[in-house]
Amino acid sequence: MADDLNGKGPGNVLFTNVRIIDGTGDYPYTGEVLVQGNRIRSVTKGSSRFQSAMGTGSQTVIDGMGATLMPGLIDAHLHLSWNNAPGIDPIQRMPPEEHTLWSAQMAKLVLDSGFTAGRGAAAAKPRLDVVIRNAIDSGMIPGPRYKAAGPEITTVGGLGDSAPPHIPHEGLNLGIVVSGPEEVRRVVRTLIKYGVDSIKLNLSGEEITGMKAEETPMAEDEVAMAVQEAKARNLVLAAHARSSGSVKQCVRHGIQNIYHASFADEEALDMLEANKDKHFVAPGLAWLIQTARAAGDYGIKPGSSLSLAYERELEHAVETCRKMHRRGIRVLIGGDYGFAWTPQGTNAKDFEYFVDLLGFSPMEAILAGTKYGGEIMGMGDELGMIKQGYLADMILVDGDPISNIRVLQEKSRLLAIMKDGQFHKAPRMSAQGRRLTA
Repeated sequence: MADDLNGKGPGNVLFTNVRIIDGTGDYPYTGEVLVQGNRIRSVTKGSSRFQSAMGTGSQTVIDGMGATLMPGLIDAHLHLSWNNAPGIDPIQRMPPEEHTLWSAQMAKLVLDSGFTAGRGAAAAKPRLDVVIRNAIDSGMIPGPRYKAAGPEITTVGGLGDSAPPHIPHEGLNLGIVVSGPEEVRRVVRTLIKYGVDSIKLNLSGEEITGMKAEETPMAEDEVAMAVQEAKARNLVLAAHARSSGSVKQCVRHGIQNIYHASFADEEALDMLEANKDKHFVAPGLAWLIQTARAAGDYGIKPGSSLSLAYERELEHAVETCRKMHRRGIRVLIGGDYGFAWTPQGTNAKDFEYFVDLLGFSPMEAILAGTKYGGEIMGMGDELGMIKQGYLADMILVDGDPISNIRVLQEKSRLLAIMKDGQFHKAPRMSAQGRRLTA
């Protein structure tokens, strides 16, 4: 029969006969999960409640028939205003009205893919992330829980300074260009006024922009000013930090979210390990892999100098991430998706990369995209695990991600997507309340 639970809070929901991956790292077990309102009321091993719960009228019972119930996926490096365009310029130069609509579409694509939360890593325009976050929170549009970023703060000639030399125009830039601590102060305060959740600094270069990834252009006093102003208002700081020097800047100044860290040397890794409870690293492997190998139709031909530069960085990034993982540094899911060759909606590809390239076990990869995702969201005590009292953000998967991590990429295998106790995608139901199919 037709599904009538999508977008609704159907009262109490009992998932029974499910194989639970609870996000703690414990071995999966068969059990039941009771949702009341937007919270998980109880988690029970076994299925003793099923018969007594049927037919009560106040409770919807979902018989999982052995499917896997796990926490909703969380992207630690998400750009909802990166709208699957074929390059940086088409993203930035899209008029804001159309860009808002496209960003809303990206939010739905991400949620459709099982990602119920994401940490904004930068916005293409000053208020885009804030507007989309607020629209999601109010229920106006579907999307993941979202922490809004502003545009990246960058140096003259750095990543985000997209204007050509003969047309120095801010409207052509993907980031906000600064020079000197006082300019940094004004920009940070302005973004705080706009309502962002985090401040992001571009502390290293990026090969596609012409500034080498191993360069570290932002001065210490500029970084210090941004940190001082952001922390005075209790905002999280993030950094585009590919170079070893930029990673060290993050540790020295207490910048929590480190994006990339591809070229971190042993000294940088030692610093990170000594402060591993204070930092998260989201390497963005999908961007490196796909830009090097799958962007030929968009002007980056395999074998070209730019492609080879990304192949070289990928080699370094894989080795660096393996070292970080062995040292107990938190490495999180989030691949910098949102370009034509790394489209939104394919975010779960990261789980495969973590297992196949970085040596994570499937369970470790799942933790990188659930438990640690809750922590980078600043919600580690209520998000990212299936535990009593936690927010009811869960997905029901037709298959076993532990034996086949790639199943998370198959949207047809996502039988149900629940966010905040409501079904974004509900399982099809029979009159008896049992699951039939996706």
